[in-house]
Amino acid sequence: MSSPLSDHEKRKQISVRGIAGLGNVVEIKKSFNRHLHFTLVKDRNVATPRDYYFALAHTVRDHLVGRWIRTQQYYYEKDPKRIHYLSLEFYMGRTLQNTMINLGLQNACDEAIYQLGLDIEELEEIEEDAGLGNGGLGRLAACFLDSMASLGLAAYGYGIRYEFGIFNQKISDGWQVEEADDWLRYGNPWEKARPEYMLPVHFYGRVEQTAEGVKWVDTQVVLAMPYDTPVPGFKNNTVNTMRLWSAKAPIDFNLQEFNVGDYIEAVLDRNLAENISRVLYPNDNFFEGKELRLKQEYFVVAATLQDIIRRFKSSKFGCRDPVRTSFETFSEKVAIQLNDTHPALAIPELMRILVDLEKLDWDKAWEVTRQTCAYTNHTVLPEALERWPINLFEKLLPRHLQIIYEINHLHLQRIAAMFPGDNDRLRRMSLIEEGDPKRINMAHLCVVGSHAVNGVARIHSEIVKNTVFKDFYEVEPEKFQNKTNGITPRRWLLLCNPGLADLIAKKIGDDFLTDLFQLRKLLDFIDEDAFICDIANVKQENKQKFAAYLEKEYEVKINPESIFDIHVKRIHEYKRQLLNVLHIITFYNRKSSSTPHNMGYIFFFPHQYPTVDAVLSTQAAPGYHMAKMIIKLITAVGQVINNDPVVGDRLKVIYLENYRVSLAEKVIPAADLSEQISTAGTEASGTGNMKFMLNGALTIGTMDGANVEMAEEAGEENLFIFGMRVEDVDAMDKTGYNAREYYERLSELRQVIDQIQTGYFSPKEHELFKDVVNMLMNHDRFKVFADYEAYITCQDRVNELYKNPKEWTRTVIRNIAGSGKFSSDRTISEYARDIWGVEPSDVKIPPPNEPPVESRK
Repeated sequence: MSSPLSDHEKRKQISVRGIAGLGNVVEIKKSFNRHLHFTLVKDRNVATPRDYYFALAHTVRDHLVGRWIRTQQYYYEKDPKRIHYLSLEFYMGRTLQNTMINLGLQNACDEAIYQLGLDIEELEEIEEDAGLGNGGLGRLAACFLDSMASLGLAAYGYGIRYEFGIFNQKISDGWQVEEADDWLRYGNPWEKARPEYMLPVHFYGRVEQTAEGVKWVDTQVVLAMPYDTPVPGFKNNTVNTMRLWSAKAPIDFNLQEFNVGDYIEAVLDRNLAENISRVLYPNDNFFEGKELRLKQEYFVVAATLQDIIRRFKSSKFGCRDPVRTSFETFSEKVAIQLNDTHPALAIPELMRILVDLEKLDWDKAWEVTRQTCAYTNHTVLPEALERWPINLFEKLLPRHLQIIYEINHLHLQRIAAMFPGDNDRLRRMSLIEEGDPKRINMAHLCVVGSHAVNGVARIHSEIVKNTVFKDFYEVEPEKFQNKTNGITPRRWLLLCNPGLADLIAKKIGDDFLTDLFQLRKLLDFIDEDAFICDIANVKQENKQKFAAYLEKEYEVKINPESIFDIHVKRIHEYKRQLLNVLHIITFYNRKSSSTPHNMGYIFFFPHQYPTVDAVLSTQAAPGYHMAKMIIKLITAVGQVINNDPVVGDRLKVIYLENYRVSLAEKVIPAADLSEQISTAGTEASGTGNMKFMLNGALTIGTMDGANVEMAEEAGEENLFIFGMRVEDVDAMDKTGYNAREYYERLSELRQVIDQIQTGYFSPKEHELFKDVVNMLMNHDRFKVFADYEAYITCQDRVNELYKNPKEWTRTVIRNIAGSGKFSSDRTISEYARDIWGVEPSDVKIPPPNEPPVESRK
């Protein structure tokens, strides 16, 4: 078997990336050497690989800067409506390769670094992932920024520059251990600090009624320092900005009596203030009402709104004098999109600014606020919805509590007038939940304070309207929309799977990179044997490359001819990694010599059952006990299976530690089977499912989230769909779910559970997994056993199709051809037209080496 071409070798071929121009290569080499000398103060005798990475990063960044400045000049000259995407998470991953691709520099950089005697792939691997997110929500925000720039929208991402991002996960003796992600320890070549735009953020204090109006006084001040990161569009010379805020303590030390003890104490207090941006909270599907988290949420909102209003008031580039004083046109020039409820405080904060500082009357301020803000809901799980205790608000944000009370009072007055005497409805729709303590429902605040509310997949948006916000939908149905999530094809195809991107470009041209619907044209080649063979070869090369990576990094040898069955998601009960584990054990029992009934069958027809490598990965929130037990179970099962000489290399279970964006870019192109097996009605959308589909993996999944629309686009017969639908789950909720009934009826399931319970996979600690078994048997909200039989049957269908490589690959082609809908370009175009009231632009801003064209539109 020939070894796969390296990425460098592939890029040297004529491809969708074009041919490296000689002038560009010479210029890049000069720039690289200049940065090595002047920026890093090194020569080739003492420079380290990390120095070379930084020299290359600065070289590429040089090509961004002129475009970045010119883009901002263009926005100030044309004064378009600006989009502000507020998110507590931006899971950006690595920047270098993505920037080279979007600027059209990749081939020139490849050739220049090659001529300098260096390996560009090694340099790319040195870059730290910017892991400022937990999973799908943060990665979606990153894809959206890419699409907003590629569509020529005047957009800004606003978030927090966490000093420590999502924790680094280590697996020690099968258990998850968390380590701090010190991603900034070597510096970040892509960011630019902007101390001239540092802004004060207030906490605590008290509210005073004065002749001039309400004042929030005696507050503690924390400074918000902005760090800007350029976000380049794809080959359109647009470079937008992601602005992340870092907390800094004020300079003044309020020392009454100066001595060493007081001074040291004051310095330590400064550190407390700066803790606000110290660390990303790791739970994204479980609400924890911690004061620091509420501080983070207000911190990003308060700094961002000051920044937005400063920009709104300025009419010319570089001018900071307020020239626009009327807020009549504010919502015509400003759109604020709230990525889940985390930035919900933007609503009362904008009201505070407009009423208390800008002196608008309440009704006008409320109209402006509602027309400006829009809210995206990302979850229907009750434990994930934010409900902040009143007493915490009263202490930390007393003025905002008053504003929320007033918003709620007027809101309930309106509902009472519409539904006289319906007190139960008032209770359900109130922003304030009664109880001990009383709590503020942040999702209700977002719905009431926004002009648009959207879910992130069609089935999710229907659930939002019919259950989570049913009462609100009945009052304002026109407010509710669907915006099915998407992924950027630049990172999730062109960057991570160059072989497949080049093959597609040879068949249909390269316009699919900005119009993914063009992938439909691939159906014209579905019966072409050469194309089928080429698609299969690309997948096999990716699998060989990933197998080599696993052997190097994890010291695990796997057979690249086997099915790569991939299940990568955050560990959560609703994502049902446990269902996959039950299947793996069932499959093992059928293959293992310890089960005589299956032994002869396996060895008698050794080629009729394809080998399966089950690769599971991702992280558990540090405080989530069951998730950690699931990880331990996965690793324990793998320990037994991987060391069983009878099974040999026909079945392996691998847990990939520290799953992150850069690892996903290696895993996804190699996948044969994508596990999307959440209980119907629990996954809002999913975006991993889209990435796998685009890269030629087949999906085994339930009719949940975006799986429903994927089945529509590719044809349900081209996905492995199984299990209960939403209506089945609802019906079971009414009649009751009895796990023991399935346990007693299904002999294979009973065997698996008994093995887990009696310590077959934990021989040194027989009761290790008793909590897992107890949950499955007695407290399983997500009904794993109810879908077990259908899942096993569906996995058998997977095995049957895999025995027919040609039909498997034709099914793969149908899935790739059907993935056009799931581009984030399509999603953002819908947001732009339906929510923000702007039109995407295909105008290409002239590059820095050309004079501006005044007549451009």
